[in-house]
Amino acid sequence: MSATLLAIHGTVTRPGRLYQAIQAALSGLEEFPHPNPLPEGEGIRVDTLHLGDYRISFADGRPLSGYDDDTQAVVERVIAADMYLIATPVFRASFTGALKNLLDHVPVEGMQGKPCGLIGMGATDHHYLSIDTQLSPVVAWFGAHVVPGMVYLQSRHFQDGQLADPQAIADLQSLSRSVVALHGAVAHGGLSGPPPLAAR
Repeated sequence: MSATLLAIHGTVTRPGRLYQAIQAALSGLEEFPHPNPLPEGEGIRVDTLHLGDYRISFADGRPLSGYDDDTQAVVERVIAADMYLIATPVFRASFTGALKNLLDHVPVEGMQGKPCGLIGMGATDHHYLSIDTQLSPVVAWFGAHVVPGMVYLQSRHFQDGQLADPQAIADLQSLSRSVVALHGAVAHGGLSGPPPLAAR
């Protein structure tokens, strides 16, 4: 049995620099020696979800079965994951509407108690706190365990369209490995904490 780390590319624009960053974060993860080992026989499976590959309806309160596009299948994929990397461009000092819409479809129990690492990317450093002040509270609403310390990228980390900054690459890999290590700790010790208010 494997535990799935789902990397969500939270934009509908075609994969580019941020998508590369996700792949760098996932690189070598399946061979990572976990400080908090997963239960015996359990490995890591990585999966990447690019929102631009699917038609996801505007969240209007209908049950998932009421949508006639990819909405239900995508949300079920999110719910089935055991942990997450969520990556988003920063637009107008916040994360994307496409990502917010996806999260609006996910029931609170779908992400409750699951580890999550956050990645942001903007044109300058001015909006790096938007990940902590905008996206992190939304993830916390689910009762997900947000790994302390997000990764924020900007243009200077890339050369000729390729991620080239050694520190940025190291930070991305550290983040993903921390997500896996936290999952191991939760799986072993039941360190889920009390349920969020949204689940009560």
